[in-house]
Amino acid sequence: MSWDRPFAQPVPLPEGPPAQTLRDAAGYIRKLPQPERDGQEWRLAVQMLIDAAEDRGPMLFARMGIVRALEAHAERDAQSRAPGSKPRSRQAEVQR
Repeated sequence: MSWDRPFAQPVPLPEGPPAQTLRDAAGYIRKLPQPERDGQEWRLAVQMLIDAAEDRGPMLFARMGIVRALEAHAERDAQSRAPGSKPRSRQAEVQR
């Protein structure tokens, strides 16, 4: 198992330096608030990181999992900050 495996391209993170390795990405996720970490996107990203660290999955999937979780988080932040916007229901998110 190697958490020091590098990504082919670093993953830009909203705070701090980009994640260069699986360990960097895992460290970023560990710092997230628990309710956010429990979200579907982050749980999937964590599983992809573990699979890559244990040589059961490709690094590309681990990177894609992190990027997708970051994008989903940024999307929710943008929607919540929009003037006059109403929070989307979970049902609306599922239908997307």
